[in-house]
Amino acid sequence: MTDRPFRFGIVAGHAPTVDSLTGIARRAQELGYQTMVSPDPLTEHDPMTALSAVAAVTTRLHFGTFVLAESFRDARMLSWQAQTLHALSGGRFELGLGLGRPDNERRAARLGREFGSPGRRIARLTETIAEVKQQPDRPPLLLACGTGPRMLTLAAREADIVTLTWRPQTTEPEAAEVVGRLHAAAGDRLDDIELNLNLISVGDEPAPWTQKFIGMSTEELARAGAVTVLPGKPADWAEKLLRWRDRWGVSYVTVNAGFMEQFAPIIELLGVR
Repeated sequence: MTDRPFRFGIVAGHAPTVDSLTGIARRAQELGYQTMVSPDPLTEHDPMTALSAVAAVTTRLHFGTFVLAESFRDARMLSWQAQTLHALSGGRFELGLGLGRPDNERRAARLGREFGSPGRRIARLTETIAEVKQQPDRPPLLLACGTGPRMLTLAAREADIVTLTWRPQTTEPEAAEVVGRLHAAAGDRLDDIELNLNLISVGDEPAPWTQKFIGMSTEELARAGAVTVLPGKPADWAEKLLRWRDRWGVSYVTVNAGFMEQFAPIIELLGVR
C-alpha cells in the first residue's frame, strides 16, 4: 500500500510545568522519536504557547498540536502563530487541527468564542485551512477526522497528515472500512497523505486511567481486538504495524507519553524500514 518510512511520536497530554514538558521533549529526542505532539488544552495550558519551550530545548524533534480545537482561536491569529513556530524552529512545527470534542463548548464560551453545530465548525475549519495555506512556506497540516463523510472528505482534500479519531474499541475490520473510505475520497492525492494511528497503550501492563476515561481496561480492549492498543512484546507490535502499513498505508504512529520508554524499542525495529 505504501513505502513510506515509519515515523514514531508521543502525545504529551499532561505537563503542568515547563520543566515537565521540556523533560519529556528532551527524553523523546534522546530515544529517537521523530515527533512530540500536544492536545488542546495541554493540561490547562495553551499548547501553542507551551510548545515554544519544546522548540527551544530540542534540535531534531518535530512538535505539533494533536489537535487544536477549531472553536478556540481566530483563524488569522492562529495562522500567524503557526507560521512563527514553523519559522523559528527551522520547519519542525506541525499544525494539527480538528473540530474539537463536544465538551469543548464550555471552554469556547469562556474564551468568548462560538462553538456551533458540527456543520458550522466544519465551515470555519475550512476557512482556517484556507488562511493557513495562504502562507508560501507553511507547516505541514494534520487534520483529525472521525467516521463522518464531511470531515473525511475535507481531510482527504486538504491534509498532509490525517489522524483517524475512531472509537477506542475500533476493531481491524471497522478500521479497514474507515480507511477504505478515506482512500476513496483522497483519490489521486492518496500518495501525498501520511496516515497516523494513535495508540492508547502498548504492552501488557495495566493502565488504570483507561478505565476512568474510556470505561474499558487495556486488557479488555486487547481482548476485543481494538487497533488502539498493542499488547504483547515489541516483535508483536512490529508484526501488526507492518501489516497495517501494507494494508492501510499507516506509517505514522503515536503513543501516549506514559508509554514513551516501553514503546522505544519499536524505533530500532522499524525506524529504518
